[in-house]
Amino acid sequence: MSKTPSPNANLIKHGRTGFEKGAEILRFHLKTIPDKPGVYRMISEKSVVLYVGKAKNLRKRVSSYTQRTRLPHRLQRMVAQIRSVEVTVTRTEAEALLLEANFIQKLTPPFNVLLRDDKSYPYILIRRDHAFPQMLKHRGNKTAKGWYFGPFASAGAVAETLELMQRAFMLRNCSDSLFVNRTRPCLQYHIKRCTAPCVNKVTQSEYDEQVRQARSFLEGRSTEIQHNLAERMQSASDTLDFETAAKLRDRIKVLTAIQSRQDINVSGIGDADVIGLKQQAGKTAIQIFFFRADRNFGARLFYPRHDPQTGRDEIMASFLAQFYADKIPPKTILVSQKPDEAVWLAESLSQRADSKVTILEPKAGVRKRVVDHAVQNAGEALARKLADSDEQEKILNRVTEIFGMQDVPKRIEVYDNSHISGQHAIGAMIAAGPEGFLKKTYRKFNIKQAEGNDDFGMMREVLTRRFQRLTQEDPERVSGLWPDLVLIDGGEGQLGKVTAVFNELGINGVTLVGIAKGPDRNAGRERFFMEGKEPFGLPHDDPALYYLQRLRDEAHRFAIGTHRAQRTKAISQSSLDDVPGIGATRKRALLHYFGSGKGAAAAGIEELTRVPGISKAVAQKIYDYFHE
Repeated sequence: MSKTPSPNANLIKHGRTGFEKGAEILRFHLKTIPDKPGVYRMISEKSVVLYVGKAKNLRKRVSSYTQRTRLPHRLQRMVAQIRSVEVTVTRTEAEALLLEANFIQKLTPPFNVLLRDDKSYPYILIRRDHAFPQMLKHRGNKTAKGWYFGPFASAGAVAETLELMQRAFMLRNCSDSLFVNRTRPCLQYHIKRCTAPCVNKVTQSEYDEQVRQARSFLEGRSTEIQHNLAERMQSASDTLDFETAAKLRDRIKVLTAIQSRQDINVSGIGDADVIGLKQQAGKTAIQIFFFRADRNFGARLFYPRHDPQTGRDEIMASFLAQFYADKIPPKTILVSQKPDEAVWLAESLSQRADSKVTILEPKAGVRKRVVDHAVQNAGEALARKLADSDEQEKILNRVTEIFGMQDVPKRIEVYDNSHISGQHAIGAMIAAGPEGFLKKTYRKFNIKQAEGNDDFGMMREVLTRRFQRLTQEDPERVSGLWPDLVLIDGGEGQLGKVTAVFNELGINGVTLVGIAKGPDRNAGRERFFMEGKEPFGLPHDDPALYYLQRLRDEAHRFAIGTHRAQRTKAISQSSLDDVPGIGATRKRALLHYFGSGKGAAAAGIEELTRVPGISKAVAQKIYDYFHE
């Protein structure tokens, strides 16, 4: 990586516009940027990465940002904020594309299209490291030796298919340890979902045939399998072996059920991901269908974040690069919008898949129809999301009016405490914004200073720690983590503590509100407390009241859940944990006998030896540990 030096301050003349200053900085950096492929990062005055891009020729691409008339408005705004440029040279354009996707996911630059997809997708795995292979769900790295089929869009889709596959092919799903220790068939055998190879109810060759059929079915040769089973059923019927014929008939029914439960089956599509993009009102929805062996393995929906002015071509290209950054792509990717960079993308994805990957925008036929179906689904989902967003916007406008705020809040934080008589006390913060709860920014605080049942002291400690750190780390409030509105679960007393903390830290511009339940703690009769105002309530049918209740209840849920987890962890710990020679079994025996670690610590050697599994030598160790 190369980082070009900062330009001399004299190069940025007074009186120039923001864009002209940024363009001047870019021209200065162009002197050291090479004519090679790579990735560039535009950086702001506060060292925030504004934009990450790739280029076949870094110098030409960066130079294009100095030509104002050729840039869309959003990139003109970006150039106005540039104060530095960093570049990383790569060997090929394909490498640059992969590196760009990795940087975007790591740095989340505000002027890029951002895809949120931290999910790993499940597969069906038929192992081949055992004489009698196991069929199971698999998620994560493909380190186990076996045949993988997928990805499936959800764990539910895998579970449903596995249940039917076990009925059709009767492969074992038990672990190796259970398999080797069986002495008689388990329930799976009796309900006809396993042939019990563990107790030799099936021969090796017969089980191998079950595995072959299961693989063939998952690889798309379902017609061949069903035809074979039908022939065997007819043969059994002809020889009056009606029991075998009935079993084969049931297996054929199951295979038909698996196929019928796929929403869309497209003959001849093979292994393909179908991606449909729909854009409206500056927002985008992307629907992706996973097809493997002509069958639909499920669908996922995405709402990538981007500037409202970003075009469909750039969104699709960014989606493809980021989505497949940590996934193996199929042979074919069918898209509703083929990006200009499709050649680069296909080359890069081919390297990742270690086989040829083709990106196509079908113009007619069955492939066009399935892409249109994906676009239709994306459009319907986007319409629902926009409707929800409109409703959310109305509610936030109402919240702004209720609390007399100047602007609609972009971030709301809610605080609550949880403890039992001061024990295992924690503070909790949840956050919400125009798009709903911001769960990745939730925080818990282990209470360290406040003692006993001092709820006021706990709230003071939590708010002091939170905003003291925020003031130090982000005094200019550019991180997006500063709240516009803070809600406290409590009344006038709690609000006073929060106000005092903010005054001590010199914080202003944040609206503070206490929310307390009304008489008899009835939900719907909440009272709101603000400095300089009389407490007030809201009509029980006011949508904003319901919204504020949801925020308060979410904070309460998070606080109690965190407190319970901490209490459970503390209960599971014991003074016996660190005694040499005391493992889980002996610890359990001691706790059962004495009732607690304290009881064991106070016991004599003779009494300790009465505990099952505690010899005189071990009893001496325990006694010495607590009495030396």
